[in-house]
Amino acid sequence: MPFDPEAVRAFEHGRWQRAATVYEATFASATRPFIDALLDAADVARGVRLLDIACGPGFVASQARERGADATGLDFSPAMLAVAAARDDAIRLDHGDAEMLPYADQAFDAAVSNFGIHHVPRPTLALAEAHRVLRDGGRVAFSFWAEPSENIAWRLLFDAVARHGNPTASDAPRPGGGLNTAVQCEDALRHAGFVDCTTVPVRATWHHTNAAALVAALRAGTARMAAMIEAQDASAMPAIIADIEAAASCYRSGDGIALPIAAVIAAGVKH
Repeated sequence: MPFDPEAVRAFEHGRWQRAATVYEATFASATRPFIDALLDAADVARGVRLLDIACGPGFVASQARERGADATGLDFSPAMLAVAAARDDAIRLDHGDAEMLPYADQAFDAAVSNFGIHHVPRPTLALAEAHRVLRDGGRVAFSFWAEPSENIAWRLLFDAVARHGNPTASDAPRPGGGLNTAVQCEDALRHAGFVDCTTVPVRATWHHTNAAALVAALRAGTARMAAMIEAQDASAMPAIIADIEAAASCYRSGDGIALPIAAVIAAGVKH
């Protein structure tokens, strides 16, 4: 399947429009633990003019504002922006495309994206745009999920689908990101013009009542994983969930399962 950036954009837009109202109750508990490390990587503090790219419900921008930053959030999903506006009316919110930011050159001191850049059809363009709108010496930082071998919650799902379902059943368009490893992310940052590029692993724990709750959260609050889950034959889902439940037994705590999740935060400086 050839790469079609407009097909990717339409797919991602439709998925995030649908997930907006349930994101906080489903998938946000997986992404929010990484916000402080992301803001630290971009040196976000009082007085910093911050752009939160692919801001979704605005959690990062809100947390930056609590640090005293002047935060602006941008997203291409009106539904996500509506959720963000209802949550925090003190942050500026703009509708726009990460590949074509609606801001002047050198308008910000820092730019961040929490698990957003890899959803953009052409992440290299988004990083080049981040470089353009940053002042000289400004910092960029973005988070992306670590490989499944380091990310237990994802690995349990992928392994169960491989054993009982069809990992290739989804008709989601082929992504064009190429930001799957730390090396690829550092290369992309350098290609966009950033220097002093770094990647740092960060780990957290994602709590769920059971395997069915994990699958439900992924199905409701994600894009590509949701498409993969929805593409499975309904008759295979009980076996997939049972497989995850059995494999997660070693992560069971008193009130459910505590699954290790891992991300990498990539950062650079505009020279």
